Parts: sequence; structure tokens; C-alpha cells
Amino acid sequence: MHRRQFVTLIGGAAGIWPIAAYAKPSIPTIGLLGSESPGVWASRMPAFHEGLSETGYVDGKNVAIEYRWAEGRNDRLPALAADLVQRQVSVIAAPGSTPAALAAKAATSTIPIIFWVGGDPVELGLVTSLNRPEGNLTGLTTLNHGLVAKRIELLHEVVPGMKSIAVLVNPTSPTLTRTTIDDAQAAARSLALGLNVLNASTESELDEAFGKLIRLQAGGLVIGTDAFFSGRLEQLAALSVRYGVPSVYQFREFAAIGGLIGYGGSLAEAFRGTGVYSGRILKGDRPGDLPVQQVTKLELYINLKTAKAFGLDFPLPLIGRANEVIE
Repeated sequence: MHRRQFVTLIGGAAGIWPIAAYAKPSIPTIGLLGSESPGVWASRMPAFHEGLSETGYVDGKNVAIEYRWAEGRNDRLPALAADLVQRQVSVIAAPGSTPAALAAKAATSTIPIIFWVGGDPVELGLVTSLNRPEGNLTGLTTLNHGLVAKRIELLHEVVPGMKSIAVLVNPTSPTLTRTTIDDAQAAARSLALGLNVLNASTESELDEAFGKLIRLQAGGLVIGTDAFFSGRLEQLAALSVRYGVPSVYQFREFAAIGGLIGYGGSLAEAFRGTGVYSGRILKGDRPGDLPVQQVTKLELYINLKTAKAFGLDFPLPLIGRANEVIE
């Protein structure tokens, strides 16, 4: 990982330098705005660089990348996005975070922005159309509407006698929270399940949320997609096991460290696509002419060791569909 990735936290925002210190770069610069931390992204960035190289760009050779990390703090994103605008980067890439994409959009109407989000970019207000985005934004989506429902269906399939389910959201991501709850309500209603909504934006609130789960006697937990949760996968998996709550999140890492199920769009496909679009912008394409692409590859990861601890049996057809079974 390049040295410039690790920038000092100054004034509560990662890597903000005085504007006067900026010099016009001799090569184009990509500003990468991340809601999470360098450690969480370490396994994802090779796919981004692969996509970038497909358009002829190599970091450190003919393009530079400026990283800004919010460390799971959505309130830092506006300042970080503004810093990249002041830096006069050639393009802003905001993969894997709706709050980061919205912060970038609020910061500039001229610098091209490439996003990857789980929700519908039109409903989120990022673009006016998927086929003709117009404006200065385009990118990729997994259209998470179907994925929230599918995660609920997966838990309903493996937890016998489930009568209610819970969804955990981060209230500091209001737009993402609203769409997640709406989708969860529709899915729960279709399965005749009660739905409990839990909020958490701090580590202590995560502990409180799981304690509330037990009192509510919810049969399972769907963890809403959010950078705050992505940076605390070990804590979430440990709490799930400690309280005996079957849980599902979007990443393989969640299942690998003890969570029951990981299910979501392919990270490799999403980050590679973000790299490709970033490179195409550098080559002169306009964001408005690049249609929003959908990540079509979905990945399912199952932890059978955790299932055994919960006394659950996965149906064999479901196991057969898994990309990986962790034992």
C-alpha cells in the first residue's frame, strides 16, 4: 500500500493540508473518498487498480491517487470531499458508500464523480437517469432493494419458526437508512414477519442494540449496509455469536470471522468497474455519457460452524449455491 494512503488526521478530518501547499499535479489525480479505513479496503483495492490499468493508467506512473478516509465517521465526509475539490483532483471516486457519494456531489458540480452504491442512484438523488446520468456523476449500483429482501429471505429459510426479524441501521446515514427500512418492511410483510428497527452509530450502541434484540425475541438480524458497520465486523460477529442471534451482512469477511451469512454484490466486480470508469473519465469521457452499470454477480458465504453453534441446519440446495462454505 502506498505511503500517501496513510495521511495524518488533522482537525478531525483525515489528510487535510493547507490549500496553499497544493501544487498543480504534473499527472492527473484521482481523489478516492472512502467512508471506511485503509485496512478495510486493503483487499479491495487490487480490483480498483486492475480496472484502472485496463484503461492504461497505473498509479505512480501516469496517474496519482489521493486517499481520504473517514474511518467510519460519516460526519467527516463533507470536509474530506471539500478537500479533494480544493486539491483540484481530476476525478473523485467514491466506491462502496452512499454517504461518500452524496458528500462528493454536494462538494462539486464540475469535477467528475464515480460512485458505487447499493441503492438506486436515481432514488438517492445522485443521477436523473441510469442510462443518461447527465451532470457530473455516474458509476455502479448493486440495486440493494432486492438484496435487503434476499437477506431477510435467507434468514427466514434457515431459522425455523421465525416470527419476527430485526434490521440494524446507522441513523447518521439518513438516506441509506430510509431505503433500507422501506425495503425491509416490504420483505417482512411479504413473509408475514414482524420487523424491529434498531439504530447504532457508536460501539456502545451496538452492544445496546444486541441486548434489545434478546428482549424483542427477534429470530434473526439483517445488518444494514454502512461503512460504520463494515469497520466493525469482528465486533458484530462476536456479538451475534455471544447473543445467539443469526445474522447476515453483505461481505465474505463477516462470515469468515464468525457471522452466519455473508451475501451481497461482488466487491471485485464493483471496485474493478469503479477503476474502469475512473480511467475512462481521465481519457476524456463525460460522466453524463456513461450509463450507470449494475453489479450483476452476487456472492453467498455460509459459516457452518456458527450454524452448528446456533443449532441450525442449512438446506442442501442453499449450501450448493454458496460461493464458499466456512467450516
